[in-house]
Amino acid sequence: MEYQVKLDTFEGPLDLLLHLINRLEIDIYDIPMAEITEQYLAYVHAMQELQLDDASEYLVMAATMLSIKSNMLLPHHDQPEEDYIYEEDDPRDELVEQLIEYKKFKEASLALKDKEADRSRMYTKPPCDLSVYAEEIGTEPVLGEVTLSDMLGAYHKLLRRKKLQKPLQTKISHQEISIEDRMTEVLQQLSEQSKRVNFHQFFPYEDKQHMVITFLAMLELMKRNEIIVEQNRMFGEIFLTLRKEPVAIGGR
Repeated sequence: MEYQVKLDTFEGPLDLLLHLINRLEIDIYDIPMAEITEQYLAYVHAMQELQLDDASEYLVMAATMLSIKSNMLLPHHDQPEEDYIYEEDDPRDELVEQLIEYKKFKEASLALKDKEADRSRMYTKPPCDLSVYAEEIGTEPVLGEVTLSDMLGAYHKLLRRKKLQKPLQTKISHQEISIEDRMTEVLQQLSEQSKRVNFHQFFPYEDKQHMVITFLAMLELMKRNEIIVEQNRMFGEIFLTLRKEPVAIGGR
């Protein structure tokens, strides 16, 4: 009877053996060595006829399978129950362990291959070269427009910082100051500075009333368009600058 073998591409002897087990629907924990060895040798003989270079590693596995098959065919002498020490190991155990381990890696590689295929269908924009803009900007921070939420965030950050720096003992002094007076002080402090002033520099005292009045004065000056409030980056430092042509404090 002529036996026809269709050659597939396998990654090694374990890959071929696992393929035969799946095709013949064999239980990997109970391999019929006679049948699987016959199928395996048919493939190896076909490789030898085609003079494939990688047949050597398949021959090593074939020799191992023939050795297992021979051990399983050897007669087992019955021993009296009193002389029975331990149950004889199955000669297929080592091969089964290798197959199970290889099967795990093969399934993992297939899962990674699927992820690679999914990722290959995604396209991302490569990063842009911003070196030209960096040279133009230099060391100066890029300032952007500040919103009310930015101001509130800076104020809450200031309160937390003041709370952490607050001494265990302090002397309480009551000093009343109006928003209009604090607005005048902020404008004066800005006029005395040749550059922009950090937001935190306007809160030298830990008195909560003074901090609230100062913050409200800033908001009112922003509303009247008398100061410029900018931020170097999101959640970054806030800076105040006096406008070149400020509107009178009493104007609207």
